[in-house]
Amino acid sequence: MTMPNIKKSAGKRGPRKRKLAEEFPPGEVFTDLLKKKWKLGPVIGKGGFGCLYLADVNSSESVTSDAPYVIKVEPSDNGPLFTELSFYMRAAKPELIKKWISSHKLKYLGVPKYWGSGLHQKNGKSYRFMVMDRFGKDLQKIFEEQGKQFSRKTVLQLGLRILNVLEYIHEHEYVHGDIKASNLLLGHEIPNQVYLVDYGLAFRYSPEGNHKDYKENPKRCHDGTLEFTSIDAHKGASPSRRGDLEILGYCMICWLSGSLPWEDNLKNPDYVKESKIRYTDNVSEFMLKCFTKENKPDEIARYMEKVMALSYTEKPPYEELREIFLQGLQDIGHKDDGILDFEVSLNGDVPAKPKTKRKLVAASGTATADEDNAEIAVDGVKNTKKRKPASPRSADSPQPIHHSRLQPEATSSSSSSSSSSHLQQDWSHQTQITEDLTQTQDELETKEESSEVKKPRMSFLLALSSESLVFFFFF
Repeated sequence: MTMPNIKKSAGKRGPRKRKLAEEFPPGEVFTDLLKKKWKLGPVIGKGGFGCLYLADVNSSESVTSDAPYVIKVEPSDNGPLFTELSFYMRAAKPELIKKWISSHKLKYLGVPKYWGSGLHQKNGKSYRFMVMDRFGKDLQKIFEEQGKQFSRKTVLQLGLRILNVLEYIHEHEYVHGDIKASNLLLGHEIPNQVYLVDYGLAFRYSPEGNHKDYKENPKRCHDGTLEFTSIDAHKGASPSRRGDLEILGYCMICWLSGSLPWEDNLKNPDYVKESKIRYTDNVSEFMLKCFTKENKPDEIARYMEKVMALSYTEKPPYEELREIFLQGLQDIGHKDDGILDFEVSLNGDVPAKPKTKRKLVAASGTATADEDNAEIAVDGVKNTKKRKPASPRSADSPQPIHHSRLQPEATSSSSSSSSSSHLQQDWSHQTQITEDLTQTQDELETKEESSEVKKPRMSFLLALSSESLVFFFFF
């Protein structure tokens, strides 16, 4: 008797296997898209899909231990660096960052600069690479060294610096989606500067000025790092500007208090989601859950209230939020002096309490049967209103980035006309590559949204210091 042909369920697909990158010897020279040559130094980190090298502009000398650049290398058909390049090539060119710093009267902007990228061929294989600045320690390591507590002054100054970064990337049509201490690195040469890194999960929320619609995708629920991720991400919606600011708020509360109310239930993503939802219009209860009444930071509460009131497509009031943090500094007798003092203050602005070690969890979006039946409650705090719905696109949506804004300024010197013309041709060539790369990335995102299988997402972090390298993967 012939057995019926029963089609088996595909089930949940595991992460696609990544190809490992070949390790290149020190002295190997890579040529980027603009024909600039870069020399590799020693390997300073390895991951599941690539290698990280010290690097410098090519010369007859070897790359030294104080090299100002790093190069990330991976097989060309792997995905994480491709996604990150899409952001860097469109929004992180040095001249764009310099122009923003000047127009907004900033001392610096904590966005890593994109210095070059390309494909390198060796032994019949193709490798993608990207050149970027070198950085120092990550904040997570410092946070743990300080007993998981930063001073109020330091937290507010971090908030100001990160707000500047978020405004910049938002105005360039991207959101980050995974702000956390391990993705915040100090400057290699100037340790009082902090940079937001790892754009492997960056999302182009407003291509050509058209804000993505709010749409919940059950297969994308809980994307990001579970304890910090936004309510939108918990529900499976695409990352948004309000989501980035919400994540920043959770980070600042954690840095001040040492913990978040849901950190003991990270194995149950739905519990974490419902906890955050219930606190959306009960910010005062949320703050009392994290702080004593005497040490409750009112400025953080005001910040969270503003952020929780934003609609999905609404442009955040960045300047108003900065003023809240500046007023908070003034209230505790400080000013924004740009100095990041990571020692816990002894003036009483931060309560001291014992800390327990905990592990950051990148949400998988799954739970056990026991967790599914767990009661979701937050000490009687009830949510009585919903966040604003998405509003139609308006002037709040960023305007399309025209390539004329990306082109170098023309020089008035006739003697430089030839080199300027050559530079313009190279620049046009790279602009076309950027367009092709971004179009391909947009097609992948559209395909992913319509797919029945959730695409695995990997977050890649690097942190360099003279003594150590921190190199994490979160799935």
